[in-house]
Amino acid sequence: MGMKQVRTLVILLGDQLDLDASVLRTFDPKQDVIWMAEVSEESTHVWTHKQKIILFLSAMRHFKEALLDRGYRVDYTELSTDAECSFSGVLSDSIRRLQPETVQCMRPGEWRVLDLIEKTCASLKLPLKVFEDEHFFTTPEEFKGFAEGRKAIRMEYFYRFVRKKFCVLMEGDTPVGGAWNYDKENRKAFGKAGPECANKGPIHEPDGITKEVIGLVDERFSKHPGSLKAFRWAVTREEALDDLALFIEERLALFGDHQDAMWTDEPWLFHSLLSPSLNLKLLRPIEVVQAAEEAYRMGQAPLAAVEGFIRQILGWREYVRGVYWMHMPEYLERNTLKADADLPEFYWTGDTEFECLKQSIGQTLEFGYAHHIQRLMVTGLFALLYGVDPKQVHAWYLAVYVDAVEWVELPNSLGMSQYGDDGLMASKPYVATGKYIDRMSNYCASCPKNPSKRIGEDACPFTTLYWDFLLRHEALLKKNQRMQLQLRNLNRIEDSEKAAIRLRACEIRSSLGKGVSVNG
Repeated sequence: MGMKQVRTLVILLGDQLDLDASVLRTFDPKQDVIWMAEVSEESTHVWTHKQKIILFLSAMRHFKEALLDRGYRVDYTELSTDAECSFSGVLSDSIRRLQPETVQCMRPGEWRVLDLIEKTCASLKLPLKVFEDEHFFTTPEEFKGFAEGRKAIRMEYFYRFVRKKFCVLMEGDTPVGGAWNYDKENRKAFGKAGPECANKGPIHEPDGITKEVIGLVDERFSKHPGSLKAFRWAVTREEALDDLALFIEERLALFGDHQDAMWTDEPWLFHSLLSPSLNLKLLRPIEVVQAAEEAYRMGQAPLAAVEGFIRQILGWREYVRGVYWMHMPEYLERNTLKADADLPEFYWTGDTEFECLKQSIGQTLEFGYAHHIQRLMVTGLFALLYGVDPKQVHAWYLAVYVDAVEWVELPNSLGMSQYGDDGLMASKPYVATGKYIDRMSNYCASCPKNPSKRIGEDACPFTTLYWDFLLRHEALLKKNQRMQLQLRNLNRIEDSEKAAIRLRACEIRSSLGKGVSVNG
């Protein structure tokens, strides 16, 4: 590149694609250089879904073009079809070549990457300045301040704190409508006719840059999970803004009622599909929240739908990030239930007779997408009841979903889904029998297993394993006030049936085989 006298090397990562990022505000094209790199390690440290690799690489290449159009100097390393490379290796080589006086970066979405940057700069005796990521309503320090002195940090109270601070859906100090959340109104299943839904999923046809990336991924990562043909995700800010407008106009009004519902061969339903763009920073959460609130104020969507949607962004999204940065890196090692089973092989293939898992995993492998209930109450629930090592569950979620960045994925999978963090994320394990899935979907209608049965060959494995879970963890769960009803129901079961449940649970585990490595 022939660059001389580099003052500052500005690191921009694949999930920091914002032209107005805080780290760019003091950028001087005469003295500074932006560093971006496609690194094979970031696609292989977990067995990453092809569409996730395509999304990140294509979005990065489009963003590089946008930077160049604005007159920024960019040192960009493209991934070749054969060379193996590590993040710290490429960064070190670039620093030695460019000889910057200082390095700047925005806080990464992974503790691991921040650690790599800090260690690389320290080894080369270069000063590093880390900017806060302004794509959030709160900072990790602010969350730590909120948590200080509290016995338990619950999302609901944090959500109210953030709503008040940013005056979202508020009338003075009072929430619009008089209630902080409308969760009870947002748990409706579909009727027998199913959803009236025209949502066909992501709509963006691959352009020349994306097609080039698809070819690279096909050659370089051919054995990774996922389909190349179905890629239609937004890879530019313009496309992401189009997605936001389309959601507000066509689906927000119906989102609330059925946000927890599932239906055969309907992966998208009324969901926004904005999380990949939010997590890549193609969209700012504040503009998404404002668009939803404006739709309510203009009478385009009911309060329950708008509040439910906003709570996911302003509540859950902020909350899980706070938990992540407050407790890393030890958080990754937590395993409250001492679960140690390997992840069943069908998580990588979708080859299972259990219809709910077949549907949820099948669409995941095809599109890199499943909505929050499919993740929490189908794939996550089965892993929890089965007793999978939470680290393996985390690695699977991080690998297969296009919107999975560790700060959001890890607390949701290890904490919320697997109850692995001593109740930090969830005040009780999210466990249920197959009856929950039957109530919220039509999956059970075409499944050979009966969700009402605890034992027998035709018993739903979710139901058998639910009761087995309570039996295995009864001593621990007795200490949890929110689990007392379930335990009372457990104690009503005869000892002979309890023994039969344990036996059937063992048979289920044996029938599913040894499991498979999370790295393929």
